[in-house]
Amino acid sequence: MARRSSNQVVVPESREALRQMKYEIAAELGLMVGAITPDRLGHTEFASELGSLGSSSGEAGTVPWAQLATRDAGSVGGYITRKLVQQAEQALNQL
Repeated sequence: MARRSSNQVVVPESREALRQMKYEIAAELGLMVGAITPDRLGHTEFASELGSLGSSSGEAGTVPWAQLATRDAGSVGGYITRKLVQQAEQALNQL
């Protein structure tokens, strides 16, 4: 029996930023997950590079998040954590 994640978003307004970060990092790692498009990524450094990747979740070469290998999903989560720690360290260094 699979357990549900107990992670809770402390700041609900951050949900969209975390979602964008997830897709950006997946693109950095070369993972074609869902429909990765510039409008999904917003104005990130990868938006122009990903403009030709299609816009439907049934696009060839993409994998739904639920079918992504555990190792790949863990890599995305690890990179998210790494980036968030780096951002926090930079913010603390500026104080």
